[in-house]
Amino acid sequence: MTYSPFRHIPSILWKRSPIHLTFFLTRRCNSRCPFCFYLSKKKNPPPYAKGGNTPLTPLDRGELSPPLEKGDIGGFFNKTSSELSLDEIEKISSSLGSLLWLAFSGGEIFLRDDIVEITKIFYERNKPAIILFPTNGLLTDVIGEKIEAVLNYCKKSTIVVKLSLEGMEELHDSIRGTRGSFQKTMQTYNALRELLEMYPNFDLGVNTVFNSENQGHMDELIGFVNGLDGIRTHTVSLIRGKVSDQRLKDIDVGKYQETINRMALNSKNKVSSIYRFKGARLKAAQDILQRRLIHETIVKKKQVIPCYAGRLNLVITESGDVYPCESFNMKMGSVRKDSYDLNKILKSEQAQDIIRSIRSKGCYCTHECYMMTNILFNPVLYPALMKEYMQL
Repeated sequence: MTYSPFRHIPSILWKRSPIHLTFFLTRRCNSRCPFCFYLSKKKNPPPYAKGGNTPLTPLDRGELSPPLEKGDIGGFFNKTSSELSLDEIEKISSSLGSLLWLAFSGGEIFLRDDIVEITKIFYERNKPAIILFPTNGLLTDVIGEKIEAVLNYCKKSTIVVKLSLEGMEELHDSIRGTRGSFQKTMQTYNALRELLEMYPNFDLGVNTVFNSENQGHMDELIGFVNGLDGIRTHTVSLIRGKVSDQRLKDIDVGKYQETINRMALNSKNKVSSIYRFKGARLKAAQDILQRRLIHETIVKKKQVIPCYAGRLNLVITESGDVYPCESFNMKMGSVRKDSYDLNKILKSEQAQDIIRSIRSKGCYCTHECYMMTNILFNPVLYPALMKEYMQL
């Protein structure tokens, strides 16, 4: 028996408690990605910045850094003392109900040595149907060991690992600023692929950040990923947030539309695979509709469907700050200041003001994770969702 995602159907009507949690485990990282919205806000300039004022992509710079080893944060200004401890995480977990989706984020999440223990806490207390582990794939041995430990323990949850690939080898290494990054990620892919036959609750996928550097190479990358044995899904995340190199956000909306149209066609023609978990076809249909709504959001520059951030979605940072989503200008509170009680934070006037602002369409974004919830729990969109579902 697994933790079924369908037990959250009542949240379609009663959007009163978070069922989708994004937990930023750490700010530590062993890569130097110029599109990272989470680390680029810090005062210290990233290693590829010239004089700290003129961000350069590795393509401009003409040189790449060697892969960083475990524990080397690559100059990314991270003090582990601010990270929530296991005891603190257990208190936070106790104030949450059951979860549909638990997504870890960072930084590179596998730089936390206790990631398995953290996962076990949420698994036991919150019973997430799906647990997502995004990674740059540089720590092959660590990732393989930790994921197998999670799979052995969390047998009722679907465990999803998303490996980052920004292009073929030369382009990927250049965008990420790390020599050998592509090959290391492929080594991790090969190691994780061996686990697929052993663990039916394991799904392996790829994520690509769509930006100005790789937008002209998406066809090649999509074809490559489709040919990888065992890869069940390829998601494309539109670059977002405050990044260190703003030129990466100078995307061609037409090229983004071409990319999502090809991905939709590949799914419908069964060129691309879909997840293995229950309801996977529905999730694939939602992905197609989601990308179309993201394109509409880019064009119209406004909120095109109601957003449930703060009601069904919640974000917690590694130091305990609480937000409705990854727009880090809407802080709802801090678990360390509020006795690790998320319910208390969500009922506060500060949090309620933020939720009211979101409901009145006071903001908009293109973040895929929140679009997912906004589609699956909005009955108005079900006819469009069912249309895509029937075509798969």
